[in-house]
Amino acid sequence: MELEAAGHRAGSGRLMAAVMHLCSIDFVAKILGEDRDLLEAIIVNDDTLTYGAIVTVHTGSEEAITALTDDGIIELKDMLAAARATDKTWNTFLQDFVSDRQVIERFMCSARR
Repeated sequence: MELEAAGHRAGSGRLMAAVMHLCSIDFVAKILGEDRDLLEAIIVNDDTLTYGAIVTVHTGSEEAITALTDDGIIELKDMLAAARATDKTWNTFLQDFVSDRQVIERFMCSARR
C-alpha cells in the first residue's frame, strides 16, 4: 500500500512504516537464550542482517549500544537455527560470520542445541 504524504503530489514521495521499538543486544540474548558475546560477534558486521535490522543507539557522548528491530531478531533467530542443523553447518557458520578467533574457538566446541 502506498501512502501519499500531505502536500505532495502522487508518486513524488512515499511514507514507510516506522520502527516503533528496538531491543538491546543484551535483551535479545536473553529472549533467544543465546550468549551475548556470540550475538555481538555475529552482528558486528551490519551486513549480516537485512539493512536497518541492526541499529546503534547512542546513550552518551561516547557511549552506544547495539539494538535490533523485531525483524532483525526473527532473522537472527532463523539464521542461528539453520546454522545449528549439523555440526558441520555450525562450524561453517562460525567461520563465515564471526571474525573473532576466540569467540569461534569458544563456540565451535559447544554442543548443538
